[in-house]
Amino acid sequence: MLVIKRLDIEDARSLIAGARAKATEIGVPMCIAVVDESGQLIAFERMDGGKITSTIIAQDKAYTAAGAKRTTESYGTASLPGNPAYGINSAIGGRLMVVGGGLPVIVDGEVVGGIGLSSGTPAQDVECAQAGIDYFQASRN
Repeated sequence: MLVIKRLDIEDARSLIAGARAKATEIGVPMCIAVVDESGQLIAFERMDGGKITSTIIAQDKAYTAAGAKRTTESYGTASLPGNPAYGINSAIGGRLMVVGGGLPVIVDGEVVGGIGLSSGTPAQDVECAQAGIDYFQASRN
């Protein structure tokens, strides 16, 4: 039998709150998705003004980060022609994202979920995702 650590709805709300605060601070309304360790959506928020096209992108970034146990940005580098994961972005019906903004959520060394943001530049998306994780980690202590 496996014992699986998993984010719950309150954890997801905390992650979203931290990401939302940073997005508000930098003036970029975001789409924010939080998934469990298997990539299943727990919570989603589209801030007023968040791009409509970013709703799915944010969810796919979170899915990729949790499922692959790595940042979406790292897949971007690995998936360039000549690199080991070239073409990985076309796997799983195109759900694997290779653009920055998806981060795994790690607790006690285990990936327990993922957070994905979209609507800003990749750097802004990463900054807000990291702010969500930082806020979540601080609230656990």
